[in-house]
Amino acid sequence: MGILIILFLFALLTGICVLIGFKIIPQSETKIIERLGKYHRTLPSGINIIWPILDKARVIRVRYPVESSEYNSHVVIKESTKIDLREQVYDFPSQSVITKDNVTTTINALLYFQIVDPVKAVYEIDNLPNAIEKLTQTTLRNVIGELELDETLTSRDTINSKLRAVLDDATNKWGVKVNRVELQDITPPESVRNAMEQQMQAERERRAKVLEARGAKEAAILKSEGEKEAQINKAEAEKQMQILKAEGIAEAKIAQAKAEAEAITRISAAIQGSQMAPANYMLADKYISTLKEMVSGKDNKTVYLPYDASSVLSSIGCIKDLFNK
Repeated sequence: MGILIILFLFALLTGICVLIGFKIIPQSETKIIERLGKYHRTLPSGINIIWPILDKARVIRVRYPVESSEYNSHVVIKESTKIDLREQVYDFPSQSVITKDNVTTTINALLYFQIVDPVKAVYEIDNLPNAIEKLTQTTLRNVIGELELDETLTSRDTINSKLRAVLDDATNKWGVKVNRVELQDITPPESVRNAMEQQMQAERERRAKVLEARGAKEAAILKSEGEKEAQINKAEAEKQMQILKAEGIAEAKIAQAKAEAEAITRISAAIQGSQMAPANYMLADKYISTLKEMVSGKDNKTVYLPYDASSVLSSIGCIKDLFNK
């Protein structure tokens, strides 16, 4: 009977130990198992069995962000046996740093990292979250201290790259991989911000004046080009008008000459067989027209005749004889 009781107690104790030693590890998590205080193994994801009395999971410190009504957010450090192998984000509180030109600036940074070697993360550093935070703060001060304020405000990518390289190299022996660092806010002092705003306002006004002057210059150029084009068009129109006028006069003279030639031809045909030459006939006709204009006025009392009037009168006599025939 006593042996049965002992066997029952042993089986019960064994069952309890198996249940206690039965561990299920979620994906992307692990645990460090120590046997009698010494590192034994790293538990993979899935089902694992440990000896409850001999084996014990190593306790580590984990950083948890917590929302608060008094603050936008803050963090708490808790102890846990689970090690998260996923990429984690540390949102560090704002801190004051001094730039190369002695300007105190408040900077808020984000750190993205991942534990790649759980054994180093447990045994190479005592408090990993606190160590990463302090290392990030000191590295940020060193990097910003080498830059002036203007470079700090305009070279975020450069600062992020420098921080990532330095932190990744420093945390490599802790089994941590720093993927990237992002600067959220860079806040200069209020006096510097006011001066920057005034400078930006002055720059905007200067650009506006430059654009206004450039617009006025372009408008003047366009106006000058328009006036020049108008003058060219006007001169071209006058030129065309003079050309057309000259062509009209030339055509009129040509037509007149053709008419006179035709008249002479007809006169020659008409007076053919007479003693009068066509030229004398034309000359006599011009004399008669001129004399008519000279005596057409009511106040004209004097008539001027050419010195050699006998030729004119003889031409008129010939015209008379021609009409009589």
